Amino acid sequence: MNAFTRRRLLQWAAATAATGLLASCGGGGATPTTAPQSGGGAQASPTAAATSAAATPTKAASTAVATPTVITTSQAKGTGTLKILQWSHFVPDYDKWFDQYVQKWAQQNNVTVVSDHINYADIPARAAAEVSAQSGHDLFAFGFPPAQYETEVVPLNDLVSQLKQKYGDPYPLYERSCHNPKTDKWFAFMDFWAVDPILYRTDLFQQVGGNPDTWEGILEAGRKLKPKGTPIGIGFSPEIDTGMAMRTIMWGFGASIQDANGNIVLDSPETRDALKFAASLFKDAETEEVLAWDASSNNRLLASGRGALILNAISALRTIESTYPDLAKNVGVAKTPAGPKDRRGSAHWFNCFVIWKFSPNVDLAKKFLLDLVDNYKEAFTASRFYNVPSFPKAVPDWQEQVKNDPKATPPDKYTVLGTAPDWTVNIGYPGYMNAAEAEIFDRWIINDMFTKVATGKASVDDAISTAVQQVKDIFNKWKQRGLI
Repeated sequence: MNAFTRRRLLQWAAATAATGLLASCGGGGATPTTAPQSGGGAQASPTAAATSAAATPTKAASTAVATPTVITTSQAKGTGTLKILQWSHFVPDYDKWFDQYVQKWAQQNNVTVVSDHINYADIPARAAAEVSAQSGHDLFAFGFPPAQYETEVVPLNDLVSQLKQKYGDPYPLYERSCHNPKTDKWFAFMDFWAVDPILYRTDLFQQVGGNPDTWEGILEAGRKLKPKGTPIGIGFSPEIDTGMAMRTIMWGFGASIQDANGNIVLDSPETRDALKFAASLFKDAETEEVLAWDASSNNRLLASGRGALILNAISALRTIESTYPDLAKNVGVAKTPAGPKDRRGSAHWFNCFVIWKFSPNVDLAKKFLLDLVDNYKEAFTASRFYNVPSFPKAVPDWQEQVKNDPKATPPDKYTVLGTAPDWTVNIGYPGYMNAAEAEIFDRWIINDMFTKVATGKASVDDAISTAVQQVKDIFNKWKQRGLI
């Protein structure tokens, strides 16, 4: 990347580090991971990552400080130091397992390893800072496919080929999230993804004869539940969960931003139907509090006992199980709802490792990722079903494991997770994830389109017209840069 382009990317990432994609599952402000655009902002310092998170029911793991775990051995002379950075996992048990695994791996491979965990909201600014300094970690984990950094990372085509030879094909979600068909480059390694199911109060839905299997069923139940003080909790605000939910509604109605070939198709009858439905959902089944939500608000609503339904990862329920066990018994897990034309939902977290081009340990970093997949049976168990392996044969029985959790009530509560590969898709579906789709997500263009219609601030046609122009401008920019 030339200096001008890199500077623009870093300025954009630093200036918007409080409002983007990595705010998954709750916490402080949402934070971006997307494409550069012109703008200012102070450059983040490589060592200035924040170490605290908002005290929310689902963020127990994310309050971990960014203190590195340094594992070294007496035999590590001359072998270098592998530096790894990733987020503090929403399921704390996974981080405990990971650090123990890193220690074991360092000893086996005769190296020193520095393993950093930081608050997920600090990842974008830290990534921008490391690229700016051309120094930092060898392995850097994002929570969303970092398509905008493609020119700054080592291609991982050889790594993917080796894993395919050993484990067969990964889930299509991985390829469509981290492979650029334009450049034929695998720009990230996604060791796992997290399911984004419906979490709902089974007792409340039973009281009104409701069924969360379809969007129409959720609307019908919500019309009865809202007057009882237990509304539906789907956000209409500039944050990640709203972005995922609005896309899920769009896909259910047969709408999308792009088609399978990357052509913009947002202006369609299907988009109009999705907007009209969402407006009814907001007006009839929700309260105006959803207009000011952050990415943790839906988690808090469900944990308070006042919410009837949210769309979120199972970490929200895992926290309720440990803090409010009586409430947890009445929280069920369901597939993403079906619309009149389809049943599709986004993954809630895309754990994407990149190897920066400036890394002096490229081969060692690749070996770490290869070996991590070899140990994914333990990783999956430690994550309490959160980490769905991108290579399913690495944990061949994971879909059987989720059918029985002795600590859950009932034990088969999480069975539906096993069906997620059938209906979970990438951002950008039915096309590939790309830098344009990432920027559209981070600028909340789809969120804004839906919210304007729901609140009556714009007509359906006007909201679509505004969004389409923004989408076209973004796609044109990235086409000019040769990445789509």
